[in-house]
Amino acid sequence: MKQSEIKELSVAELQEKLGETKKSYSDMKLTHAISPLENPIQLRSARRIVARIATELTKRELQ
Repeated sequence: MKQSEIKELSVAELQEKLGETKKSYSDMKLTHAISPLENPIQLRSARRIVARIATELTKRELQ
């Protein structure tokens, strides 16, 4: 998910997306701990998406 896509979402949609992405990330981390993922770069990608969404939410709260 790109920054331009994140900016177009509403606050409610961002919060929902953040919850989904965090859950997906934690599931991937658990799966990777048990048996390695085929593409471990997915972990980094998911972590960065979580950060992008959280940053946008914080930015909107401050405005």
